[in-house]
Amino acid sequence: MENKLLKTFQSIKESWQQEQIIDSYDPLGPRASFELAYHTKNSLQNRCIWLQLKQDFNPGSKAILYSKDKTFSKIETLDDNIEVINYFNNESKLNTLKDIYLPLLQERKTKFNEKEKELKTQLLKTILVERKIDECANLVMTKDINRKVYFAIGDARESAAVVPMFMEAEGASLVQLALNKWMSSAQQLSPEEPFPKEKVPGLLKNLLQIKRWTLNLISKNLDK
Repeated sequence: MENKLLKTFQSIKESWQQEQIIDSYDPLGPRASFELAYHTKNSLQNRCIWLQLKQDFNPGSKAILYSKDKTFSKIETLDDNIEVINYFNNESKLNTLKDIYLPLLQERKTKFNEKEKELKTQLLKTILVERKIDECANLVMTKDINRKVYFAIGDARESAAVVPMFMEAEGASLVQLALNKWMSSAQQLSPEEPFPKEKVPGLLKNLLQIKRWTLNLISKNLDK
């Protein structure tokens, strides 16, 4: 299905104003740097419209997010650094990466690096769940087929099921119940047909609730 926002991004990325930051992977590798950059840029107001991951998060791995304030953001792995670019047509958005985003990202990288190995692993796996939820929401909003929506929900559920930090948190059982419900619903639909319009508001509402809960869980454990 056509991703209209991605098409818009391709048409404006050379003409809109840009703000860029480049931050070294040190003391982390590309995977942790990318995942922390993704989580720090993400919010309930953001929607991931494109994700491409190379093996081991090698150069060229990228995510493109769109915010309700009409800002596009690209996160990309380079040879030795993580690059983030904002694309906007409003002067008030200038310097938000440098003044707000970069200090928070660097603080989180430092805190992440100081944590125990097991907690680091669980944080990265929970950010994976965050990305899977975003993927599912984007598939629904671009009117993609039921088969893809079903597997995206399943990926989110299965990714969460192996993370103790996720499963032992208050509210996790409700999250899993909601994902199970929507998997069952999607399984009953014709696999190659677009996800039904009448079901979109309900699924998106639940995904937004799950995303809020997941974002808070990650930030709580990352920032302390």
